[in-house]
Amino acid sequence: MNKIKLALCTHNHQPVGNFDFVFEDGYHKAYLPLLELLEKHPKIKIAQHYTGILFEWILERYPDFVKTLRNLVERGQVEMMTGGFYEPILINIPDRDKLGQIRKLSDFVKDHTGYDPTGMWLAERIWEPQLPSALSNADIKYTVVDDSHFKTAGLSEGDLFGYYNTEDTGHVIKIFPISEKLRYTIPFQEPEATIDYLRSVATEDEDRLVVFADDGEKFGIWPGTYEHCYQNMWLERFFTALEDNLDWIELVHFTEAIEKLPPQGNVYLPTASYREMMEWALPSKAIHEYEEFESQLKQSFLFDRYKVFVRGGFWRNFLAKYPESNNMHKKSLYVSEKIRKLAEQKGIRNKSLEQAQDNLWAGQCNCPYWHGVFGGLYLNNIRSAVYSHMIKAETLADDIKAKKEKRDAWIDSKVFDFDADGHDELVVETRDWNLYFAPHRGGSIFEMDYKPKSFNLLDTMSRREEGYHRKLLELASGHQQNEDGGDVASIHDKITAKEENLHEHLHYDWYRRCSLIDHFLSPGTDIQSFKSNKYGEAGDFVTGAYSCETKAAKDTLNIVLARSGVVKDGDRDNKVELIKKVSINARRSNVKYVYTVKNQEAEPIELWFGIEFNYSLLAGHAPDRYYHFENITLDDPDLASTGAVSNVRKAGLKDEWMGIDIQMIFDKPADIWRFPIETISQSEGGFERVYQSSVLLPHWKVNIPAGGEWEIKIMQEILE
Repeated sequence: MNKIKLALCTHNHQPVGNFDFVFEDGYHKAYLPLLELLEKHPKIKIAQHYTGILFEWILERYPDFVKTLRNLVERGQVEMMTGGFYEPILINIPDRDKLGQIRKLSDFVKDHTGYDPTGMWLAERIWEPQLPSALSNADIKYTVVDDSHFKTAGLSEGDLFGYYNTEDTGHVIKIFPISEKLRYTIPFQEPEATIDYLRSVATEDEDRLVVFADDGEKFGIWPGTYEHCYQNMWLERFFTALEDNLDWIELVHFTEAIEKLPPQGNVYLPTASYREMMEWALPSKAIHEYEEFESQLKQSFLFDRYKVFVRGGFWRNFLAKYPESNNMHKKSLYVSEKIRKLAEQKGIRNKSLEQAQDNLWAGQCNCPYWHGVFGGLYLNNIRSAVYSHMIKAETLADDIKAKKEKRDAWIDSKVFDFDADGHDELVVETRDWNLYFAPHRGGSIFEMDYKPKSFNLLDTMSRREEGYHRKLLELASGHQQNEDGGDVASIHDKITAKEENLHEHLHYDWYRRCSLIDHFLSPGTDIQSFKSNKYGEAGDFVTGAYSCETKAAKDTLNIVLARSGVVKDGDRDNKVELIKKVSINARRSNVKYVYTVKNQEAEPIELWFGIEFNYSLLAGHAPDRYYHFENITLDDPDLASTGAVSNVRKAGLKDEWMGIDIQMIFDKPADIWRFPIETISQSEGGFERVYQSSVLLPHWKVNIPAGGEWEIKIMQEILE
């Protein structure tokens, strides 16, 4: 009789910062039902991976679940796997953080299940050739990655029924190929499809192993899968089908497979992730070309044969594709280095440093660093949670340093290439603030951390074209059909929109949305054209390079940013110098801006000048988050509202839930436009509009005499 060995594994994860109701939904629809079904089927063996984020949540809310899991481990049904505690992309973080995160989860798993894990789950199955060294140092013996990783190294389908050794500088680990075939039959086709496939690859030698490993959320949380897996009993029928065929299907744990089977040989894998992830990492234009090439191969009936050689991009390209992702990544490296330096100093080993380290690790959770069908880069609650943890970590580290140096109030500034883009940025830090300036990019502020609330006020996203926007336009025109491919479609195939006429909200920004962006508007510009970024910019200041100087005076640091540029008036180029001074006091939670616009022409000029501020307070439509203006009552004060007010000296954005009131005070009356930045992104449920930030644009029409100047002073205060 032909026989086959089968290893099953599910990976269970929820991001740092995800809503509590999502955890609850996942628990009741996926995590708990699977364990209950395993109890009813004692002959089914499976490996389980829970990220530390999810494991802690379950332990706190449903401790009996962990008792059940421990019982399944003790009776040999479940093999536990480890990984980075907060599910980081391992290649994205320093080795010291890799090691710390893995050991933290390994210890946690052993403490609560009794199992000492030697295998690990790689977040998003992202592999790079240097990983074996780090994994081996963390006592990892094996991991699992997609079979496509092996095929890109030149192996064929017939080579993938087992596991391989790989190494880096002599550090050896074992890697198992995950069957792509089973990832798409389980649970999207009837159980017999999996049984038939296993029968087709079984041999008399009994030395073949097939691996299924995928997200546990596809068994209950993905659209339609709870009804499919449990109400329609797909998983019950699948387990029963396996039990009915145990005379030739041997269910094994990965550790058992290593004991029973020799490695297939040695292999060296290239950088890779799952196929969809590598496509998402490409620039939008390249995604279109990739899809067209893939379509041509399918039409020529060549895709199935050659798809392994049709590779997309490289995960790290997300850091180039999205400056917002790169910003978070470089922030994590910056804070990690601060903590490392403190940890190496004698006499600094305390609870605060441990808390700083753990908050940093939480800030390394991978979900907001990328975007595809799943990735949470466009979800402001996920980004905000990561920033919050990193700011908490940094605040704790700064407090330790200040205490050691006996500093009560302090202010530091550094000029260096923070984001590795080849240009120096200026970072200013106080007890209450972190301000990040980009002199080469409009003299703008791209990060503003208010440390008492551990909140980045400028955590927003620019609106940019995504590869899937073309599908939204086709869907709107009626030319795109939903490609189900079965009773329950994989979320990779679903094409739906959450609201009608969503395509009408597609707008793209030609500059990064942040603050202190200097606009000289052309005549005829109105709020709608400015909002949709289809207006006329008369100046060259938005993305132009500014000089930057810092001047210290007692407890205050003054940053002076200046640029001489051109403002067009019809066919005439007017030379204008713009100077903006930002004053930060070590003992106060306000920031002062003083703008001076100088006319360098020999005759008067008329200018329409505005300063763009972006503030992200997480919810655009919530009764406890709203605009407020002095002596003005708004019909719609929501942070996602659009409107204009005139002759204003005081404006504010308030978040009662967080306890933050951002107030702007002008020494000259301003006309103000307000509107939301909303992105159109893709999620498990389809295309959706997501609030990112609120734009506040105070603007003035001014006449400046020949050789004269105009000045505006603005005070930004944070009230709690």
